[in-house]
Amino acid sequence: QVRRGRVAARAGADRPLWFPGAKAPEYLDGTMAGDRGFDPLRFCGNKNLVKWYQEAELMNGRWSMAAVAGILFTDLLGKGPWWEAGAKEYFLDTKTLLVVEIVVMAVLEAARLEGFKKTGECGVLGSFPFDPLGMKSEEMKVKEVKNGRLAMLAFLGFCSQAAVTGMGPIEGLKAHIADPFHNNIYTSKVGNEFLLAVIVASAWPMYIAGKNAISGGEDEEFRPIPW
Repeated sequence: QVRRGRVAARAGADRPLWFPGAKAPEYLDGTMAGDRGFDPLRFCGNKNLVKWYQEAELMNGRWSMAAVAGILFTDLLGKGPWWEAGAKEYFLDTKTLLVVEIVVMAVLEAARLEGFKKTGECGVLGSFPFDPLGMKSEEMKVKEVKNGRLAMLAFLGFCSQAAVTGMGPIEGLKAHIADPFHNNIYTSKVGNEFLLAVIVASAWPMYIAGKNAISGGEDEEFRPIPW
């Protein structure tokens, strides 16, 4: 506890936050990997759930990194639209493959859950944490979280692009490079909606800063929405 307090003091004194001048909530003291003081919905205010939120973010980030790498790889090889992969024929028929996946994932997830409850670490079967290359460090934890967050945004972008343009990421990139002024998000059929989202996202930090200045920053109560 003493060591954690010292780390928190160092982290809280001078650490990067999600935007310049932001004030992190008291419960976000910089000791968690990837903590930049960003929690507008006050999820981390519930201390009993923080470790589960961390684990959920890590797992979703890892799946997203694998998905983004797979989509880019198959797109580069010209294997067809990535969203149609589930409709293709493989060495196992769909029903058999589904049963195998359910059984395998149920076993792995049950073992991961039990291991996490006992150790507080991610792992596979009896290995917690799972680190065969010995790469675990505080620096690598932060890098994993940052890359996982980026991958989740990238996967959301791939899905949105496929829904709006019917293109994969490589095909969309080629089209944009060929004619950047006519092939971009603003000239697509959701251009106006995206522009509005950019305006709101740009104004949001100013709103948060103004709200904190008016309230004196005394808003540590856990609530599902910031207002």
